Amino acid sequence: MRRIGVTLGLMLVGACQQTGDGRDAAAVERRVVVGTLTGDPVAGARVFVQCKACHTIGADAVDTDGPNLYDVVDGPVAQRRPRFAYTAALQAMGGRWDAARLDAWLRAPQGLVPGTTMRFAGLSDAQQRADVIAYLATYRRDR
Repeated sequence: MRRIGVTLGLMLVGACQQTGDGRDAAAVERRVVVGTLTGDPVAGARVFVQCKACHTIGADAVDTDGPNLYDVVDGPVAQRRPRFAYTAALQAMGGRWDAARLDAWLRAPQGLVPGTTMRFAGLSDAQQRADVIAYLATYRRDR
């Protein structure tokens, strides 16, 4: 199994200025290296359209059927949205949503966390997963 990691340092160097929608303005213009692939946040935004059936993304967005995904990259698993009812299976996984975990999750949520209520079958295309991770990484709090 090939592991994919994201080099967020490429995106988050220097001061982070935010766009009006809560995204890191510099990151929106850059591509992100994800393992041997280059994730493109613009392409990721197109793929993310299917995620919008259950998820929102933005600093002030609310949770819907799934949690708001603002600041998910490198955020804690099942703890970011205190009012969202995460499953016990996801809470038991613990840790952080690093690129490798996000890649595994986006590939097959039920495979990574049996018992999760996320019914998305997953993205089989590694480039699409890298693109979505790059897109999600543009929505981060200043750190």
